[in-house]
Amino acid sequence: MMKLKLPFTDRGLHWTTVTSEKVLLAIIGIATCIAAAQYLYWMYEAREILLSDLFMLFIYVEIIGMVGAFYSTSRIPVTLPIIIAITALCRLIIMQGKEMDALMLIGESGAILILSVAAYVMSLKDKVSLEKKEQFKDEKSPRN
Repeated sequence: MMKLKLPFTDRGLHWTTVTSEKVLLAIIGIATCIAAAQYLYWMYEAREILLSDLFMLFIYVEIIGMVGAFYSTSRIPVTLPIIIAITALCRLIIMQGKEMDALMLIGESGAILILSVAAYVMSLKDKVSLEKKEQFKDEKSPRN
């Protein structure tokens, strides 16, 4: 099997991409923890916990989970940002309350539906990819 040789710049600079990605994700994780702590403090000072506050905390947890998923698997599952977007839209709907325009509610609900379908399709794609990987591994293993 012939290996493709990359020019020196491609091989020599690859570490910069990997390192900068890890550093930036670490900064995102730390900043998210600080933002969550600040939000909890504001909730404590207000002496009130609303449903929209819980959704905001859930968004923080999802972002930290996304950073953790990257560090454990070296890739970010596409479904996590989609779930964060769904949660943010739900929070927005709750914050707008009863005075919300009906067309706006339909639009935001439609966006949630589209994102939900996209997350489902992506989860099916991941499942099919894992099945193909297992099948490929079985075909490569020596037979008795």
